[in-house]
Parts: sequence; C-alpha cells; structure tokens
Amino acid sequence: MSTRAPIPRTVFLARAWRRRCPQCGEGLLFVRYAKLHTACATCGLVYRREPGAMTGSMYLSAIVTELFAALLVLVIFFGTDLEPIPSIAIALPLLLAFAYWWLPRSIALWTAIEYATDVSNDEPWAAPRA
Repeated sequence: MSTRAPIPRTVFLARAWRRRCPQCGEGLLFVRYAKLHTACATCGLVYRREPGAMTGSMYLSAIVTELFAALLVLVIFFGTDLEPIPSIAIALPLLLAFAYWWLPRSIALWTAIEYATDVSNDEPWAAPRA
C-alpha cells in the first residue's frame, strides 16, 4: 500500500490554464477555440460527466466579465474627462475583447474545479497523475 503525497489542487488549475487535461496534464482540453473535447485522449478523463456540468463555467465567465466591465467603467469615469459616447466607444470593444479572451479560460478553469472537487470527494474514477 503506497502512501503518495496528494497533488495540490493548484496543479489541476495550472494544467487547465494551459488548456491541458487537469488529471494528467498532457491531453488537450479543446477541439477548437472554446469547444471541449469529450474526453482526454491521453488518460481518458471525461470532461463533462453529467448534464449541466458546465453551468458553473457560465457563471464564472459572467461574474469575471462583469467585474472587468465595472472596473473599466470606473477607470474611464474617474481617469478621463471623456463624454459618454466616446467612453462607450472605447469601453465596448475592450469589454468584448476581454469576454472573448476569457471564455475558454473560464471553461478550462471550471473543468479543473469540478475535477478537484471529485478528487477531494474520493471519486473512484478520479486518479490524479503527477
């Protein structure tokens, strides 16, 4: 019976941030821009195991994007003397670019969060690899 030290949960997040499988760190998460593979080609981890599994990703994406929008509005309002129309003309493209950039990252991070939760719950199929 081996007693290996548990892998820190931050490893799963770091792997996902690099768009890799949170379990093995080798398989790719995405088929294309923001479309998850069904499972890891290397270790076989199924990324979406149940209906609604990615709902958390939707909320994570919305919350972070809204926080970015609020920060952007505050910076433009307090940091410039721009009128409303030029402010919107600057803020809207920046917000859309951020949302586009953030979407696959929120999906990847949520996949890692779900996996870390399953590891913490000692799910029999969750087998972290160093």
